[in-house]
Amino acid sequence: MTSQTARPQLDVRDGAFLRGEAPHRVLSGAIHYFRIHPDLWEDRLRRLAAMGLNTVETYVAWNFHERVRGEIDFTGPRDLARFISLAGDLGLDVIVRPGPYICAEWDFGGLPAWLMTEPGIALRTSDPAFLAAVDDWFDAVVPVIRPLLTTAGGPVVAVQVENEYGSYGDDAAYLEHCRKGLLDRGIDVLLFTSDGPGPDWLDNGTIPGVLATVNFGSRTDEAFAELRKVQPAGPDMVMEYWNGWFDHWGEPHHVRDVDDAAGVLDDVLRAGGSVNFYMAHGGTNFGLWSGANVEDGKLQPTVTSYDYDAAVGEAGELTPKFHAFREVISRYAVTALPELPPLPARLAPQTAEVDGWVALLDTMDLFDEPVSGPVPQSMEALGQDHGLVHYRGNALVPTDGRTLELDGLADRATVLADGVLLGRVDRNDVSQSLPLTPRPDGGRTTFDVIVENQGRINFGAAIGERKGLRGVRIAHRNVHGWESSAIRLDDPALTSRLDFGDAAVDAQRGPVFARATFEIDAPADGFLALPGWGKGFLWLNGTLLGRYWGIGPQVTLYAPAPLWRTGSNDIVILEMEQAGAEVELRGEPDLG
Repeated sequence: MTSQTARPQLDVRDGAFLRGEAPHRVLSGAIHYFRIHPDLWEDRLRRLAAMGLNTVETYVAWNFHERVRGEIDFTGPRDLARFISLAGDLGLDVIVRPGPYICAEWDFGGLPAWLMTEPGIALRTSDPAFLAAVDDWFDAVVPVIRPLLTTAGGPVVAVQVENEYGSYGDDAAYLEHCRKGLLDRGIDVLLFTSDGPGPDWLDNGTIPGVLATVNFGSRTDEAFAELRKVQPAGPDMVMEYWNGWFDHWGEPHHVRDVDDAAGVLDDVLRAGGSVNFYMAHGGTNFGLWSGANVEDGKLQPTVTSYDYDAAVGEAGELTPKFHAFREVISRYAVTALPELPPLPARLAPQTAEVDGWVALLDTMDLFDEPVSGPVPQSMEALGQDHGLVHYRGNALVPTDGRTLELDGLADRATVLADGVLLGRVDRNDVSQSLPLTPRPDGGRTTFDVIVENQGRINFGAAIGERKGLRGVRIAHRNVHGWESSAIRLDDPALTSRLDFGDAAVDAQRGPVFARATFEIDAPADGFLALPGWGKGFLWLNGTLLGRYWGIGPQVTLYAPAPLWRTGSNDIVILEMEQAGAEVELRGEPDLG
């Protein structure tokens, strides 16, 4: 563990960084412990050090630690103190960005979904309801960070007050509350803010007396010039050097030219600036933690991979960008760079056929008891943050048919009428309706509506949505009387409780679970592909790896070595739209 004798602090004096009394340049890389299997934390940290970095930066995702209000977890994959200590033991400084908001293409920007059960709450403002929640979070997270500050002998040199606030609002009282909250709880290292390079962002996101930093991907001179307008003396630091980018489902995979990215890095360092690569290693949005953006009213769900076209790839690859950055850094480094680590071992390709099936609607007894009411309940009202919601109701369809209308759909619905697929509706569709025909016997039709939360918006004014379904109509008439059930897909016991049968399930019965098995000699990294499948979720040995979707760009899901076991390995799939017949284990990733 890290020494408990005081370390030289990172300070700003006369417009320059000092470490102790010596001039210092921060060479940092972003890496998120919550996007990496904890058994691989040390491996990824060593790869960042090999690029020539002296610092690592991580966000702290509030919702990852407090999914249920008052139930806070800093153990296992959430052991923030262990991650920070590992970095310190490897000789790296650490920059911590503890929220409350982080963006990061992470679900809800790191804010917990239970905030949306508070009527009228004003997020990221001095609204007392929001401040009370923030204070409780700081009460929990600061005691984890405080013993790891340089003033206590740890590696943490700086802590962020809030994140890119100038892109969201202008509540200076809220920013001051966050600043004071960190100070009052004992954060006595350098505090900072980070914002985009525009004057409006910097004017509204910075705090007097707190170090300002800037985020950009190009035009170094222009960005630093804007920073100097709010911080005339310096120092110049790009807190997020966007050297790659993330992907949305249905859009092209982002790749940035290596020479261009290395050239901007050289511009920053030649200008005397400090840098934090966003991302240095991106990792994976395991489970259901990927967020979403919105543009022109259209939801843009983020893919499972967070490779980000970073220098260190999702599975630990040392990419051409890594080697280009390392070469640039070597020209400015004051010490020799570490040796390069080898690529982690990978599994040999093979294919497994599906050998078990069960329809989702035949497994509803495994999930929450339904809640009855006149209208469908939101996901938040059911105490749920991720996954699916099942709604069941019935109505008399008029003899002239009409249409079934879904109101407030968030985000994608599979609709069945009397147990037979009626259709699918996406919130981005121009129409949220499906044509109806009355029953031949004149009776009431039973409707099953299964709604998928595809990720909460993580950036901009649209954050703060509620997931699920607000209401259902037949033409202009509301349909009342609904049972609402939370389908918690990330329940760690879920796949072990499924009762599979041998016969394939009729696709007209809606979503279906499928099972397959891989035999391996020894654990190593693998990449799972589902050719011929539509859209859904994939588990490896009970761990939900994430989402897949045939529209791409992502083709394979990263399955890290710690999740495999020697011998038999269980694959479970929940297919929402179009089931295939086999699963592929590949030796190389395919991100599109």
